[in-house]
Amino acid sequence: MFTWEEVPRLPRAEGRIDAIDLARGIAIGLMILSHMVSGLIGIRNVPDWGMVPVHFLTKFSSSLFILVFGIALAVAFLASTQTEAWPKRRLKLWVRAVEVWFWYKALTVVEMLPYYAPGDIVDALLYQRFAIWVEILGFYAIALLWVPLVLPLWARTPLWGRCALIIGLTAFSAWLQGLSFGGNDTLKALLVDHEDHYTWGQLSRAPLILAGLLIGEALLRCYFDTALRRKLVLALVGVGAVMVAAFYGLAFAEGDVSAAMLAVANNDGKHPPGLKFTLYSVGGALVILGAALAGGATAAKALRPLTMVGSDALKAFIFHIVMIFLVLRFLLEGEGMYTYPQALGVGGLLILGAALWIWLTRWIARYN
Repeated sequence: MFTWEEVPRLPRAEGRIDAIDLARGIAIGLMILSHMVSGLIGIRNVPDWGMVPVHFLTKFSSSLFILVFGIALAVAFLASTQTEAWPKRRLKLWVRAVEVWFWYKALTVVEMLPYYAPGDIVDALLYQRFAIWVEILGFYAIALLWVPLVLPLWARTPLWGRCALIIGLTAFSAWLQGLSFGGNDTLKALLVDHEDHYTWGQLSRAPLILAGLLIGEALLRCYFDTALRRKLVLALVGVGAVMVAAFYGLAFAEGDVSAAMLAVANNDGKHPPGLKFTLYSVGGALVILGAALAGGATAAKALRPLTMVGSDALKAFIFHIVMIFLVLRFLLEGEGMYTYPQALGVGGLLILGAALWIWLTRWIARYN
């Protein structure tokens, strides 16, 4: 068990940890494939073999993305919360929140063209309604506002208190999900998800962020020691495997495993988060995270395009939304023009394109 007083003595990563970028890149890659299919083909037009196993496997993406968000916060910021550098570091997170929020609103317009009336787009910009594919950016924009306030308190809290907080928040958000919020659907959607909106509730997803903080701190303590890192990897993979097994156990007990897998592929239990979807998505995310950490720098180098994508998640997100919704769907009128295998192929090209775009912008910045 460790307490706040130990946090400033956490080892600091020398530069970026490539394994974190790889895990984030895998999450983004799965997201791009999912968005390519749902944005240009539509889930109803996906063949059965596409839903399970292909689209089924992309459900690891969101949980992995949020876990890595928490991990990155711990690696980059937690150790500085009791130093004189913290106010500047905190301001950096808040500036990032404004940047993410700007792109969230800009990409909302991109996504909704040309299928919505201007009034509907304005309503989305004013939080009177929500888009679909870009809503994850809205979640991160808000999270980056409150997380800097929580980090110093989190670091002061002993391990048992942190675990209790994660469990308590999970139970509290589930209880809140049953309330009507006085008919204010927007508030409910932003806090704990709403079944009629494709949003990510701050309270319902906060336990994943906090779990990521725990993993991130463990990573700092273990990553640079081979034996300790092996134990961490085994723990992550073991817990993840148990969660996935629990999903299949529940599905088997209900009598139809195939139906349960198809339901997850169709996002049943994603908004708001349900038990089976959470077990499968978070469990798979932990297994992928463990595998990325086990592979370390070697795997990150071998899968360089994914690692590059994961090194600048915002830029990769902007690139794929612009390409899918502005270029392919709007300008080229490509909706419904692709077969499912073609959509997967184009999705793969977009992953490579995002990596190339990130590399190109850095190369240009280097010479300016």
